[in-house]
Amino acid sequence: MAELVLREDRDGLAVLTLNRPEKLNSINQPLCIELRGHLEDIARRIGDVGLVVIRGAGKGFCAGNDIEEMSQRVRQPEPNFKGKTVEMVAQLPQPVICAVHGVCYTGALELALAADMIVAAESARFADTHAKWGLIPMWGMSQRLPRRVGAAKAIEMMTTSRPYTAAEALAMGLVNLCFPDELFDQELRKLTDTILANSWHTLRGNKRLLRETEGMALAEGLAHEVYRTPGPASDMKQRLAGFSGKRKS
Repeated sequence: MAELVLREDRDGLAVLTLNRPEKLNSINQPLCIELRGHLEDIARRIGDVGLVVIRGAGKGFCAGNDIEEMSQRVRQPEPNFKGKTVEMVAQLPQPVICAVHGVCYTGALELALAADMIVAAESARFADTHAKWGLIPMWGMSQRLPRRVGAAKAIEMMTTSRPYTAAEALAMGLVNLCFPDELFDQELRKLTDTILANSWHTLRGNKRLLRETEGMALAEGLAHEVYRTPGPASDMKQRLAGFSGKRKS
């Protein structure tokens, strides 16, 4: 039986690929179980994994929750099992990039919003179709989408259910970067290499501070930054010395 989530580890990067291309990588329970297993393992391996990329196999990133499985009322291992798995993406200590090509609809968009960055190919299309199917969000759409694009644009997406192009998503701040399809993998690799060259300790620390201070007043957030800091990386002195050496040469 084929793996429903492929994993590739290279040079500190863990790439998780949703692998149901015949179903546009729609998220069913077996896929979600495999995804959760990888996330749990990655969370424990901060010394080996500094950055995570989530992407999809085939023609598109992901069509969202598996509608066929929903209609069958498949029993989940625990209440809101899929939603809790999406939340695990946000809670990973390492930063996460969601790399989107083709469709990224509804549950897939909620998964992408749980990542720290969304990078899109020009072919990407984003939509929230909860209203089209008579569903109410349970994986974070009502909370993360307005925080990402603002309340006005979020309610527009949520009420129209229409697809938005990658260019529109970039303009509204839904995605961080957008590349031509033929350069997507190349540019994604450049981005991950750039991030991984930085201190993994700092990457994790920055993500933690952003997560812990979300919603705080400025004064409270500033105090948290100072007094709840994880401190500098163990290789800070070597990094500073290397920079000084470059300037002298």
